[in-house]
Amino acid sequence: MFIQSSSSSSFLFLSLPTQTKLNSTFSLSSNFTPKLLLKLHPILLLLPSKLKPKTFSFYKPNPSISTTLISILRVIPDWADRVKERGVYQNRTLYDHDKWVQHRSSLRHVRHFFSSLSSRVVLSLIPPVIAFTAFAAVIAGYNSLALAHWLPEFLPVLRASSLSYQLTAPALALLLVFRTEASYSRFVEGKKAWTRVIATVHDFARLVMAGVECDVDLSIKRALLQYIMAFPVVLKCHVLYGSDVRRDLQDLLELEDLEVVVNSKHPPRCIIEFISQSLRLLKLEDSRRNVLESKMCCFHEGIGTCEQLMGIPIPLSYTHLTSRFLVLWHLTLPIILWDDCHWIVVPATFISAASLFCIEEVGVLIEEPFPMLALDDLCRKAHQDIKEATTIGNLIKTQLVAKRNNHHKKHSPNGWPNT
Repeated sequence: MFIQSSSSSSFLFLSLPTQTKLNSTFSLSSNFTPKLLLKLHPILLLLPSKLKPKTFSFYKPNPSISTTLISILRVIPDWADRVKERGVYQNRTLYDHDKWVQHRSSLRHVRHFFSSLSSRVVLSLIPPVIAFTAFAAVIAGYNSLALAHWLPEFLPVLRASSLSYQLTAPALALLLVFRTEASYSRFVEGKKAWTRVIATVHDFARLVMAGVECDVDLSIKRALLQYIMAFPVVLKCHVLYGSDVRRDLQDLLELEDLEVVVNSKHPPRCIIEFISQSLRLLKLEDSRRNVLESKMCCFHEGIGTCEQLMGIPIPLSYTHLTSRFLVLWHLTLPIILWDDCHWIVVPATFISAASLFCIEEVGVLIEEPFPMLALDDLCRKAHQDIKEATTIGNLIKTQLVAKRNNHHKKHSPNGWPNT
């Protein structure tokens, strides 16, 4: 080791073992050492241990405390989300005459008000409404203490002009309206897609029942009708999270066909392949076969529409903008209303947050349309209608054949009645 000193600077030449020792000694992890000490650390090694400067350590927060605090703050939001998800994926039912009478009853407002605590939309609003109401109470308490001169003089009273809110209120209203309208248009599109699918299932089954008369094809005809009735069920399981394909199809398909559908990566297209192969085995005229195969195009369109609605939400920038606008609006609302309302800013913030966030929440819920539709009832009704049409068709066919036979018995071949 060689050291050379001068008036302006000091140079230190160390051997390789000494440098290795220095690197290991001054390795930094979470400790902080000033840059000047880092430049001079070879010389500082020569000083006694008592004279060496100590390194400065950053403050490390206890991870268990922060984790516990976060878990406590997430209790209410997680509970509200669980309640909302259970409500979203519960079975819907189709309306009949009795439900429509109840729906337009003059007592519906009372019924809706008293059922608020069981509404998933209302329960999902508990976290943001509580948060903004508590923030408004904090602002009101701070301003009250500042006006009572219980705080230092340099702390101002938080107040502002309401002109900014008067200018931005129409923008917020239009933003919420457009957001909800865009979600409702998606709901209508999903409803129309399922209406076309169910109508195609009925028409497809009718053509198969009327077009296949050969006794050799009766087994294939029966299997084809099962595949047609299974398609809306498989599509429903494809678009609804948590659906059980095996359970819903166990009464419609045979065991071998059911295993193929369950193990396929895309069950709706697998059912379409079953239908296509069955049509090829039927002995039909080319024109009638083309009509039946054209019905599968409606099934493909239904799959495409449903997957598009599932995979592509409303542009996220629009959703994020609405959410940020609402948050900033209600964070500044107590400050804007303080001069006019004072402590009334707390209930005013509560009412505003409950109303505006409720509109936004409805838009988010109907943005995914399929949980809002009574798909189970639609599929069940389609099955019942097809089975009833098959039974009635066979009965009508038997009666017409009997009438034709009676007609031939009563009249001779040359048109004169038999004596």
